[in-house]
Amino acid sequence: MKYAYRLGKAMMLPVACLPVAGLLMGLGYWLDPAGYGTDSLIAEIMIQAGSALINNTSLLFALGVATGLADEQDGTAALASVAAWLIIQHILTVENVSILTGGRVDPSSFQGIKNQVIGIFCGILGAYCSNRYRYVRPFRGLEIFQGRRLVLMAAMGYAAVCSLVLLYIWPYFYEASVYMGTSLLGTGPIGVGIYMFLNRLMIPTGLHHALNSVFWFDLAGISDLNNFWSGVGTYGQTGQYMTGFFPVMIFGMPGAALAMYQTARKEKKKMAGGLLMSAAVCSLLTGVTEPMEFSFMFLAPGLFFLHAFLTGISGLLCAALPFRVGFNFSAGLLDYFMALNSPMAENPWLLWPIGIGFGILYYSVFRFCILKFRLKTPGREED
Repeated sequence: MKYAYRLGKAMMLPVACLPVAGLLMGLGYWLDPAGYGTDSLIAEIMIQAGSALINNTSLLFALGVATGLADEQDGTAALASVAAWLIIQHILTVENVSILTGGRVDPSSFQGIKNQVIGIFCGILGAYCSNRYRYVRPFRGLEIFQGRRLVLMAAMGYAAVCSLVLLYIWPYFYEASVYMGTSLLGTGPIGVGIYMFLNRLMIPTGLHHALNSVFWFDLAGISDLNNFWSGVGTYGQTGQYMTGFFPVMIFGMPGAALAMYQTARKEKKKMAGGLLMSAAVCSLLTGVTEPMEFSFMFLAPGLFFLHAFLTGISGLLCAALPFRVGFNFSAGLLDYFMALNSPMAENPWLLWPIGIGFGILYYSVFRFCILKFRLKTPGREED
């Protein structure tokens, strides 16, 4: 637990830049909701600037974790983590996977390999190599390979071996995720709740994209997202795999942020408030929850499990009610207002009573658990 706590603290550095990125993307989509930036230069710049960080959170975590866990703060661990990350990403591209496996593995399963877990792993690897090999002295005559060079060589070697391992085990994780998703088809609101629970739980691994492809797109013939916006779905059904995210992202996450802010230590409230409030606004407006989730995911993993469970409850409740809305980008307030004009939207006003209820529920559950179990959420860390 002590190492997980230290890891959680190390992740605060990359997490701090994500709310701004999410807000930039959300405002860009708001400025140009139809063209997604193609009809507005300002919107395009904002979207691309935000997505440059959001789409590379894995690399940001590699840098942040390596910096936070390294004994020597001279950048060697960070550089080693980036080298390891680049090697894994390059070896496991869709094109390379197809060549290396001779077509025996579906290369599309590696589209989600640029996930936060890989970034965290590379950060840990970079810090380990820096701490372990920095002062190792090789045989006489090989002094050129000692110090920083040896750290980089070790990190690159480990990354190559890990890439080989992932080449053969990653498709099984992907296929298992798709299988779980297809198994939930036809199970009604309960299946929707289980899907949303698993969706949140898989966020760190990136495997939630495999689940999403089952329900949101045409992998299993559901195509919930596309049918909602094209208006060709079934009224009262289409949108059920998206609706439950809205109460959580617009109301639940801000409620959790308020609970964590109020329970922060007095001398750290200003620091915690800056991080949590910006992350809450990001979630509320744009539906980008990673800044919030990664702020407590490793500091208090039990809270993250509760968050996933409450998201599942929201999905079940919304699917059982005559309430349907959808999103293009994510389940934030901006997408909610755009969804009001969709012919597939059903009783969108229900978001407000349901959302307020979930906001109160999140606040109460988070506050109780933080105080009862003395959880180390932002602002409650040890000095």
